[in-house]
Amino acid sequence: MRGVGGLEILSGLRARFHGSLRFKLLALALGPLLVAVPILIGILAGWGAVYYDRLLITKVQSDLAVAHGYFEQVKEGVGRRVETLAGSERLARTLRERPGAAALGEHLREMRQQLRVDFLILLDSSGRVRAASGGPALGSDYTGWEVVRRALSGHAETEVDILDAARLAMIDPALAERARTPLIATRNAQATERSEETRGMVMHAAAPVASAAREGGASAGVLVGGLLLNKNLDIVDRINDIVYPEGALPLGSVGTATLFLDDVRIATNVRLFENVRAIGTRVSAAVRHTALDLGRTWLDRAFVVNDWYVSAYEPIIDGRGKRVGMLYVGFLEAPFQHARQLALAAVALLFVLTVVVAAFVSLRLARHVSQPVERMHGTMSAIESGQTEARVGAHLPDLAEADELDELAAHFDRLLDRLAEQTEALQRWGRELDSKVAERTQELALTNQTLRSAQQRLVMSEKLAAIGQLAAGVAHEVNNPVAVIQGNLDVLRETLGNAAEPAMPEIRLIQDQVFRIRLIVTKLLQFARPAEYAGYLEPVRLDQVVQDSLVLVAHQMKKSSIVVEQEMQATRTVSVNRNELQQVLINLIVNALQAMPGGGTLRLTSGDREEGGIKGGFVAVGDSGPGIAPEDRERLFDPFFTTKTSDGTGLGLWVSLGLVQRYGGRIDVASPRSGIPGTQGECPSSGGSVFTVWLPNETQAEAQAA
Repeated sequence: MRGVGGLEILSGLRARFHGSLRFKLLALALGPLLVAVPILIGILAGWGAVYYDRLLITKVQSDLAVAHGYFEQVKEGVGRRVETLAGSERLARTLRERPGAAALGEHLREMRQQLRVDFLILLDSSGRVRAASGGPALGSDYTGWEVVRRALSGHAETEVDILDAARLAMIDPALAERARTPLIATRNAQATERSEETRGMVMHAAAPVASAAREGGASAGVLVGGLLLNKNLDIVDRINDIVYPEGALPLGSVGTATLFLDDVRIATNVRLFENVRAIGTRVSAAVRHTALDLGRTWLDRAFVVNDWYVSAYEPIIDGRGKRVGMLYVGFLEAPFQHARQLALAAVALLFVLTVVVAAFVSLRLARHVSQPVERMHGTMSAIESGQTEARVGAHLPDLAEADELDELAAHFDRLLDRLAEQTEALQRWGRELDSKVAERTQELALTNQTLRSAQQRLVMSEKLAAIGQLAAGVAHEVNNPVAVIQGNLDVLRETLGNAAEPAMPEIRLIQDQVFRIRLIVTKLLQFARPAEYAGYLEPVRLDQVVQDSLVLVAHQMKKSSIVVEQEMQATRTVSVNRNELQQVLINLIVNALQAMPGGGTLRLTSGDREEGGIKGGFVAVGDSGPGIAPEDRERLFDPFFTTKTSDGTGLGLWVSLGLVQRYGGRIDVASPRSGIPGTQGECPSSGGSVFTVWLPNETQAEAQAA
């Protein structure tokens, strides 16, 4: 009975639809909305979910990069502090004046606290303990440590290694106790029979002790220092603060960071309960297989202890290249899922409200349209039945809003008469319009091209202005601490007087590095405000600058088989800043070397040349590389354009051109070519590129002053 009733209702609706203009208009208005909009919402929801997940994965991937950078910074810091202590004058003086194990142990314990490490061990030249800050017995052999073997060969090294409980206890019993962690049963973790983790993940470094400490035949040996990462909450909390500062995650999500030894959390800020950290819990088997077995980075959602997180895990590699643990960062997924569900619910509710409003409005409009049409249909039926006097106006005395329908019949005949005239006029207007459209299209094309060029220049100007502002800010901020260093260094030297003589090599080294920093700052300021640094000119011999530049890039030429051919014939000097010209030539030579990674011929040519009545000189830098693609030659000197895929900022040639043009010169490029105008040599037959720098003997400013 229910089936029969449903069929009757469906048949009734179908008959009413076919017989009612009002329902047809309503279906016409609501049909696309009811069909297309849900499909569109479904497509957008699916696409949005995929894109939303990609955004979350990209976010956690960038978070992992930041955490990895800080982890490497901590590792480098341990190595740097140990190496600094190994080469310090204070340790050397202690070795000379108090070489006993007790005195050295007291010194190492004092320095351990200052360096913020967990242990310091001084080994002799055979790798046996000479003194220690903790418990290693004198004479214990540490040559089994990879970092010690490398340090004994003269190379400082910093690595992450896993030490068992016995080795930790030998270093310091407190470290072994700190490393001992009971394992907590964890959902989705790989099955294991272990009940606790006793090994320790140690970030340790070894460095040769400075040779100045050797006196009386005693060997200085090696200094070893390290940091135990087990339950080192300071590191993971610092990573969490850097990656997820307060307010960095929206919607109330929480960020976490963890260090794993194998698949066990040894340091984490993930909470097992409200105030209990999840140390001793284990990672899921899927994550362990991806990161530790396959050596790949996990970037996906993962179940972490008690909840789902958008997670990133990367393997930690020890000094032997073995995957021994993981670094993890992630944030709670639930707030983002809740926000996505709320957004979908809001869209669905908005769709329902839209359909209801559209149905109401469509019904009202359909009634106003259908009533006059239905009456017109009745009138036409009456005329067909022989009632020629029947008129629509007679049936519409109350339709004040239907004036257009009343006038339709009267206008119909007049419209036919005017149709031919309007058709001819439209054709004529069409021909004229086609001509005007073609002209206007050409004008718009030229205008668009001009606008695009202006827009590109504006964007580039904004980028360069931002870089200049950043460079000026960096230079200003660096100058202040450099001035403090230089001032305190002078005060230190004056205060110590003759007592500073043993440390004079270090003082001079600091002064050299301060001078180098000032030179770098000057270059930054010169890049940020080039107009303020123009004018430091001197007569420069091109051949001498070429030779100086070759000395500075000699270490790069040793990396591959490069043959240097020189043809120096320049006799005139050019008026330019020597350092800036050297910077240009070094940039061109380095580019040439990078074009020949497998070796080749570097050709350097100089000579005198007069152009446009102006005397000057040139330097040409040629290589036997593959040459420059034709599509790249027009953009070589554009800022930020580079053909290097692994490195390069795209500013080298642009800055070089700016420096040369400042003094009235130019840079020409040819690739491939059979010869360089004004030179005697030729490039190899395989092609290559040649960059030619031409400079006048005197700049325009000098000529006007003369």
